[in-house]
Parts: sequence; C-alpha cells; structure tokens
Amino acid sequence: MTAPTPRRAVLAAALAVATAATAATVSGGSASAAGPARRSPARPPRTVDNRFWYAYGHWKAGHHQGTTAVGGARPGLEFGAPAGRTTYTDPHTGRGGEWEYATWTSPVHRSTVPATEAVTSWNARTPAGTWTQTELRCAYSDGTSTPWYVMGRWASGDEDIRRTSVDGQSDGRSTVRTDTLAVDAPASGLRITGWQLRLTLHRRPGADRGPTVRLAGAMVSDVPDRFTVPASVPGPPHELAVPRYSQEIHTGRYPEYDNGGEAWCSPTSSQMVVEFWGRRTSAASLAWVDPAFPDPQICQAARATYDAAYQGCGNWSFNAAYAATHRQLAGVVTRLTSLTDVETLVRAGVPVITSQSFRADELTGAGYGTAGHLMTVVGFTAAGDVIANDPHAPDNAAVRRVYRRREWENVWLRTKRLDATGGTVPGTGGVCYLYVPVRPAPAQVRALRAVGVV
Repeated sequence: MTAPTPRRAVLAAALAVATAATAATVSGGSASAAGPARRSPARPPRTVDNRFWYAYGHWKAGHHQGTTAVGGARPGLEFGAPAGRTTYTDPHTGRGGEWEYATWTSPVHRSTVPATEAVTSWNARTPAGTWTQTELRCAYSDGTSTPWYVMGRWASGDEDIRRTSVDGQSDGRSTVRTDTLAVDAPASGLRITGWQLRLTLHRRPGADRGPTVRLAGAMVSDVPDRFTVPASVPGPPHELAVPRYSQEIHTGRYPEYDNGGEAWCSPTSSQMVVEFWGRRTSAASLAWVDPAFPDPQICQAARATYDAAYQGCGNWSFNAAYAATHRQLAGVVTRLTSLTDVETLVRAGVPVITSQSFRADELTGAGYGTAGHLMTVVGFTAAGDVIANDPHAPDNAAVRRVYRRREWENVWLRTKRLDATGGTVPGTGGVCYLYVPVRPAPAQVRALRAVGVV
C-alpha cells in the first residue's frame, strides 16, 4: 500500500502515444465517441486537462538545445549534440560525475481547467550511461509563475543514478510532493492556468547515444473537495483475464526496495497489467533475484519503480514510466471522474489500476484499512459490483475480489475521508494508471476518448 496521503492525485495520459498510431488528436474527446458505453445521468463535469507530446510534429515544436526529433513507427525526442556539460552528485549514493546534456522545452500549454494540481508523465528509453530529468513550470491565475520544478530524475536502471523525486520544492504558493505539484491554498482562489515542460537528456561524455523520450506531458486537475460522490448507474457485466499476483508473498524481501509486502502494491498491480498485454520481464533482468523466490518479476518491478527520495515504490509517474519500458507499451497516470469511466475502459479491454484509501469498515470484504493502496479493476458483475485484482491477498489465488459498487466508488473518488481517530485526511479523488499498447484496437481508442484521456 503505497499512496502517500498528502499527494491527492492527478491526471495524466499515457495513451496519447496510442492515438498517434491511429491518427487521433491529442485534444480531449467527447462522450459521443464512446460508442456503446453507457453514461450516468448525473455525470459530473470534467475537472481535468491533459496535454502530451508524442508525435513527430510535437517533438519538432518547442525549443531545442542539442535535442532532435526522430520519426518512424514511434516518433521521439533524441540526443543530437551536447548543449553543454554538467556535474551531478547523486544525493542517495554520494557519487559525483560529469554528464553531457541536451534539452527540449515545450510550447506553453494553456489549460482548459483552472487547476490546483499537476502531475507529469513520460515514456522513455535510457540505455546504460544515460538518464532524464523532467521539469515543470506553471503560470498562475494572477499573472505570475512558478520556478522550474524538478518532477523526476529517472532512468530505467539504477546503476548510473538513483531514480528520485525531489520533495519540498516550493515558492511559498505551491509545493512538490513526490510526483504531484499542488497549490498550497486552493481556497485562496489561486489556480494554475498554463504550463511548460522541460526535458533534459543526459549521457556520459563522449557517448554516441543518449535517452529517447517517446511521450511526455502533464495532467492538471481541480477536483472539488467531497466526502461522498453521486452513485453511478451500472452497465453490463464484463471481466478481463488479468494475471493475479499477491504482494503479501513478498513480505520481508529486499529491504533496500522497501521490504516487500504492503509496500509493493503499486509495482505488483503494474506487473499484472504489463503481463495482461503479453509483455514479459527478460531473464537477464531477473538474474539478480533469489531463485528461491516465486514470481521474481514482482521483485524486479519493485526495483524498477523504487524512488530513493520517497523510499518506496509508490511514485505514480515512475510506475507509468516503468510500464512503458516494455515493448510497444504506453503508460500514464490519470484521473477519472466516475466509475462509469472505468466501465467504459474495461468493456473496451483496458484494465484500470486505481488508488484508494479507506478504513477497514468502509470496504466490505477487504479485511484491512489503508492510507493508500493500488489495485486493478478487471471487471463488473451483473449487479454492477467491482471485480478487482487486489494484491493485498495471502496468495495469488486469493487476489480476485468482488467489492460492493457503492462502497468502492466512494472510497476511490472522494477527496476527503475520516480516519480511524475521526480526523479528516485526504482521499485520492479518482487517480489511476492506464497502460495500453502503442497501437490499441479502435474500440480502445474510442473508450480513451470517451473518458477524456486523449
């Protein structure tokens, strides 16, 4: 269970890459594109805005300092020539080194939603000796702007640098907490009205190649505070055959990656969906895992999502980036506005990894309470109840659970809740991860448009 309560959640949209392959646009779609998907009559208004760069024309735009756009079946941003050299001392290892760098700065995106939170997503390939840094600068509604905030220093491996967020960055009006930039005092009326992204690609001096970024962008949102949400109308039953993995069988393993068990809900859920799409972890990547351990790919997923500053595997952006290291997969963090959205995606064949928090008495059948936990929604019963692959289970066979619809949608979508002491604490407000193939089926593209992800 790894969703820290101060981070209320975010929208992102990794499936922009998918739409690129099917000639869809990056702008949000309308409900009319949803095909047979049903809509609740009391559907809440959209409270999120996404903008992602993924196509050749996107990468050509913006400001390049040493970077270059590349085309082909999956366009991207690459290291062309060094814009300069810099030194970086890893705060988690103490190792220093010199790096060549090149940068790309996006055009300014004017948000359609005056927002209180922002989360970035990226999909990248980082060969040995390379890494990336993602930064975000936001415009405020009063005409001022934030500094450039570091939203992640990232590599798919951990031999060159330790993958890390940079907590505590603040200008006195907004603050970065792990993967989320949030306005400090939303009640003041201050909002994010636009933003830019800056990507810095690093490589060892003299290397002949650097990272390749396939997707990058951000989601901003302004979800109203609420203890409860309106009930949605159930659609027809459906269930996806998603692999089932328990996080609990790994309890006590690899303390350097947060000790397994309850700390590994996020990578365990990510691995379920990666394998649902037919991707497998290579034998070479698993060679470090004790051969006595079952499901060694869960250990590798934990290592590959571990955030050295957060000291855990629950960084949402890092999980989406991990999923996208697998062949022809795209991954993003997003926020949905109703359980109907989840039904639309599941019926189109897209499992949804959701983040929620609840007391033990709030979700019948769970048998535990949590300040933050990830599970995978794989289907719905004839009564509309939620079928989830919940990794908080004693073994793989016990992972499939059925949760009452009304209870489940409330613990997932609310932004405030009462804890066991009666105090008010944050809820996650509809956060989820979405992982899809770069070339999804047409029905999947329609579903993604219908829920406002692309």
